[in-house]
Amino acid sequence: MELDHQYNIFFVLFALVWWIVSGFSNFVVRIDSFLPIDKRFSNLINVFMMHALILASCIVIFNLEELSRLLLLYTYLSTALLIGFSRLILFQVNRYFTNSDMAHTRYVIVGTGPAAASLHQTLSNNDEIGTKFMGFFDDEADMSNPYSSQLQGGLDDLKDYCLQHSIDEIYYTKPLTDSAQINELTEFANDNFIYLRLVPDFSAMVKKDVNVYFYHNIPMLSVRNEPLELASNRVVKRIFDVVFSLSVILLIFPILFPIIALLIKLESKGPIFFKQLRPGKKNRLFVCYKFRTMRVNNNTELQATKNDPRITRFGAIMRKTSLDELPQFFNVLLGDMSVVGPRPNLVSQLDQYSKVISKYKTRHFVTPGITGYAQVSGFRGETKEVHLMEKRVEYDVMYMAKWSLMMDMKIIFLTVWNMIKGEKNAY
Repeated sequence: MELDHQYNIFFVLFALVWWIVSGFSNFVVRIDSFLPIDKRFSNLINVFMMHALILASCIVIFNLEELSRLLLLYTYLSTALLIGFSRLILFQVNRYFTNSDMAHTRYVIVGTGPAAASLHQTLSNNDEIGTKFMGFFDDEADMSNPYSSQLQGGLDDLKDYCLQHSIDEIYYTKPLTDSAQINELTEFANDNFIYLRLVPDFSAMVKKDVNVYFYHNIPMLSVRNEPLELASNRVVKRIFDVVFSLSVILLIFPILFPIIALLIKLESKGPIFFKQLRPGKKNRLFVCYKFRTMRVNNNTELQATKNDPRITRFGAIMRKTSLDELPQFFNVLLGDMSVVGPRPNLVSQLDQYSKVISKYKTRHFVTPGITGYAQVSGFRGETKEVHLMEKRVEYDVMYMAKWSLMMDMKIIFLTVWNMIKGEKNAY
């Protein structure tokens, strides 16, 4: 009877954890093709790994160790098969309705310039059920344009075409300088229950991707796409940091600390903890905590090198397995660090590299982390040459642009995996 109760708890937890994880990852339920098939498959694998990690923690917390391991395997296999089968069916239904005359949303694009081409490519890759592209309209179309075969006429032909073919949406991609034309189209669209979408082309002003957001009703552009600019994302990341760091401090730290402290003391004289000022968010200095891995010396601003004589034997093991970073979870609780983010470099490195690497200071827009995208991508350890630091910075900036909670989960998983197998560049 007790085992039946455990199974009931297990299935409730399985469903609840899946609901939470998939809620953070809308690509689990999306069937559009904004993402390529390999990326969607990779994301789905990440969700399963995150689900398994959280569920394993729940099994330990709720003392469900008597559950059959075979049951766990069958449950995950059946879930994967059901998701795969349902997505296949939905994809086929999606494609059928998209390519058929039953499409309930028909749209045209005004203009054939770069903005029109980008919009067409994006919307064409979005297999949203019931949408169908009906053609371009432009008075100044270049017939050498690859989309010229899909040109339905000029602006004078647009209104009649929309009425004859029951167009639902008009995307206007021409410069927003012709207010009379825009007002005329707006009035026509309102009178005939057609949605008019304005898609401004900023390519002449901004030569890179921009992030558009609204402050009340005022549109604003940011030349750097950074999800953590949004307060809601920062709150989610901070809640995760506090929960995760508290879990480590309460469950793992009390077990490992006495062993590590004893081994540090037995091998060399000095404090257990090593404290050092590091530049954090917006270059604000904070005290970074680590387990001491070196003999006490006066060269703490000198980066560790291979076979560094300052490093103790046990210190080398801690560096290889990243155990020396364990006290930094207290930095996370204090708000000076995050679990995942650009690694905080030495103050001397800040002075050195900010002068020769253009985006070096950009990485300090966000809170530094215990682990980071650069570290799990193979860029960890000594940086003898500038190009090695440039690669770290490149991955740090990439992390800032692509941040998501699932990305943090993936980096944590890869960090744990690297700890188990050992890092060849960690010394």
